[in-house]
Amino acid sequence: MEQTDLLVVGELNVDILLDQVKGFPVVGQEILADKMLLTLGSSSAIFASNISALGSSASFCGALGNDLFGKFILRELQSKRVDTRFILESNEHQTGITMILNYDQDRANVTYGGAMNHFSINDIPLHALHQFRHLHVSSYFLQSALRADITNLFAAAKTVGLSTSLDLQWDPANQWEFPSEECLPYVDFFLPNEKELLCLTGQSDVEDAIDRLSGFANIIVVKKGINGATAYSDNGVLHSDAYINSHFVDAIGAGDSFNAGFINGFLNGHELSECLRLGNLAGAINTTAAGGTTAFANITSVKQTAKQIFNLDFSSL
Repeated sequence: MEQTDLLVVGELNVDILLDQVKGFPVVGQEILADKMLLTLGSSSAIFASNISALGSSASFCGALGNDLFGKFILRELQSKRVDTRFILESNEHQTGITMILNYDQDRANVTYGGAMNHFSINDIPLHALHQFRHLHVSSYFLQSALRADITNLFAAAKTVGLSTSLDLQWDPANQWEFPSEECLPYVDFFLPNEKELLCLTGQSDVEDAIDRLSGFANIIVVKKGINGATAYSDNGVLHSDAYINSHFVDAIGAGDSFNAGFINGFLNGHELSECLRLGNLAGAINTTAAGGTTAFANITSVKQTAKQIFNLDFSSL
């Protein structure tokens, strides 16, 4: 059987984006927004959708409700050629939703978990892991039923020869309880952003945070927004500058698109330095359109954006 490039395990929700918001919410008061967009949300789904648009074959495993938002998510993923046969549709729980208030290059989010709160390792086709080359997991803290078995999941993937990557994302409870020492030895690419890394390790400096994890982590890739991205491994430190552009719309999903560009590069045999550049370029392309997936309609549109805005050949980096 021909292998699929990767299995993405993660949360599923829609995003409702409110732009040009006039002020900040205050209890008992009402504010206005001038723009609204309903789009495919969740870090994991944005990653799967965009890496598929870049040319990798992807399957998704997660849970959503048997409702309108759930049907919308399935259609969006399938339109990007993401295999959805491992997605569970619940009649008991609703599809998750995130309400996003955009403020320039920052935002405020409110998320309702719904079905993804009940998604566990029992819902993951461990017997079929050998059909894939790579496992990617995102949003650990939003998947409460999966947390206790996160190490078992990655260990199972490594046992059958998969490469692996993990992006914890933000912890809404701000507790940052993750079994780093047990799990990270099974993770080839750990992909936090700078703030998440500092919170996870309880450090105030990135170098100190890296030192805290270096005894058991493999390659740590730290996303730094407009300051680019840095990879830390046994072979040393590599940095790649960000691609700054004047066509910025919003930063929703930029980190997930970085992950997509980076892992797509890895799956296509690029060196680590090239994967960093591909990640930064994918993240920058993401910011040129609203939401996490709009800029990634297909590989042709991605290459056009790279050429027109950044004067770069996406495939050559």
